[in-house]
Amino acid sequence: MKIPFFKKKTKDNSGKEFHTSADQILDVNEIELDEEVTPSLSFHPDAPFQPEDRYYFQFLLNELPALKRNQVSISPIELKIENDVLHAQVFFRHSLEKAIRLEETDLLILDSNGEVIAQKTFDLNELGELPSESARPWILDFEQSSLRIPIDRISTSDWQVAFKLKKPHALELSKEWEVSLADEEKAKLKALVDGLTPPKINEVNLMGLQAQVNDSGSLVVSLLIRNGQEKNIDISQLPLKVSDASGEEIARGSFTLELQVKANTSKPWTFIFPPEMVSKASPDLSAWRVEIPQ
Repeated sequence: MKIPFFKKKTKDNSGKEFHTSADQILDVNEIELDEEVTPSLSFHPDAPFQPEDRYYFQFLLNELPALKRNQVSISPIELKIENDVLHAQVFFRHSLEKAIRLEETDLLILDSNGEVIAQKTFDLNELGELPSESARPWILDFEQSSLRIPIDRISTSDWQVAFKLKKPHALELSKEWEVSLADEEKAKLKALVDGLTPPKINEVNLMGLQAQVNDSGSLVVSLLIRNGQEKNIDISQLPLKVSDASGEEIARGSFTLELQVKANTSKPWTFIFPPEMVSKASPDLSAWRVEIPQ
């Protein structure tokens, strides 16, 4: 049984927490809810932890934010390189109302840019059963064979341990698009998303689908909002800038939305720039680009 191998009065806060809806990694039907849950500290029953270990890990756990209901997270404590092995000390936390047991799965270590620097398959059954709404400290060892870059190039700050999602990047349609699109158009969109290189882990980007100026002079733009994160994202405000084939800006505006894009999916959406947001009367839309203005 692994035990803590390094302790500090304060944790290294440069690591980033990973969290996702439980249904992304467990065979459950529970969906993520806005209710907040603070998981309680739990040790493996066979781990020889001393009283000072409990104080130490409870102190670290108190610094972490609450989870939404039905989330699973990996919270970083510290990353250490020792004898050509990368040791990641983390909390496995979850906010389900029932005990869970994790299974064999691929885990990734990501750098500050979201690039994979290590990948290894772990049998997380070794964690044991995690009680409801609990957090369990654990150590993950990534040996030389699991590293994607030389170990001397790995920074022990700005890192993250993440689950490699079982589900491939997929198309997500809103109810409005489900109703309005013909089956043939849905199939074309699905084929498009399936054929694209998925966004990087933790990346969110935009891809243009169609742009045209209607009879009233409004610019109508359809986009794919591509969510490479391991969690759902909620978009309430989205500023956009559109350029035509000449590279000249032709429209700019900010849109108020109530839009959720699920983890690891691409969602099409249409934005209408009214004439007052359009700055070029006859844009060349043979090629065009949309982006979030800086």
